[in-house]
Amino acid sequence: MTNPAIIRIASRESPLAMAQTEWIAAELKRFHPHLAVDIIGMTTKGDQILDKPLSQIGGKGLFIKELEVAMSEGRADIAVHSMKDVPMVMPDGFALLTVGEREEIADAFVSNRFASLDDLPAGATVGTSSLRRESQIRHYYPNLRIIALRGNVNTRLGKLDDGEYDAIILASAGLKRLGFGERIRGMLDKSRFIPAITQGALGIEYRRDELAVAALLAPFTRTDTTAMVAAERAFGLRLSASCDVPLGASATLSGTRLTIAGFVATTDGKTRIANHQAGEMHEAAEIGTALAESLLAAGADKILATLMASRHP
Repeated sequence: MTNPAIIRIASRESPLAMAQTEWIAAELKRFHPHLAVDIIGMTTKGDQILDKPLSQIGGKGLFIKELEVAMSEGRADIAVHSMKDVPMVMPDGFALLTVGEREEIADAFVSNRFASLDDLPAGATVGTSSLRRESQIRHYYPNLRIIALRGNVNTRLGKLDDGEYDAIILASAGLKRLGFGERIRGMLDKSRFIPAITQGALGIEYRRDELAVAALLAPFTRTDTTAMVAAERAFGLRLSASCDVPLGASATLSGTRLTIAGFVATTDGKTRIANHQAGEMHEAAEIGTALAESLLAAGADKILATLMASRHP
């Protein structure tokens, strides 16, 4: 097996995607000083359709399909993703590697006038297009008004600055990676506002038969990040997680002990079922699946059935 002399990275062209890809490229050069790295910027369907929630136009997979086509056609060797954008089931022929240290997983409260959700008056407008965030805000703050917010991080911050919203909710990880950490007024309490599955983690996708590429990527692996992501994705896989299901999960590690918290809710936030599960990190996937089973037994199955029926009347 001969290592390639160049590796081509497919990336979305959004500022955050490019920042993450440039970090991966720099790390590849650090691990393999003689390797040439080429970044191929691409616009995906998820980046093009900004006037509708993702749940209405096909889900998170819209952010990666074009990148996978580029790899299938031999125009790119790998693709860099925010792990939360990756569907729970990988297409045939592709592999996914969790990479690097995980960034802050909490959601961030961003506002120019208010310090926290608690400070918002009744009727205040909060921007998000995440059903997960919306359902949890409606659950804990039913008097607030949720308004859809799409676009890249820069666009969303611009809409806030233009006065279209009183506050917006974004992933802390994205803000920090783009150098906007100072815009964060506060982190949402992770015990109440459970983050998206794999939020704050990065992944590299590659063709499964490219063994030389897999060998180049081996130095990126971290057992702690890999275990947390494995638990959360197993939870999501058991619950058929997608953009039109309000759910979330976050795993943490203490030594080799892994604990994962998760929830499923109705879109209006009136019903929310949450629990946690713990075990040894080498059983990460089994722990995530067990948590999902506990939520299903507690009534999440009825929520999911209702959501499915509403999509296919």
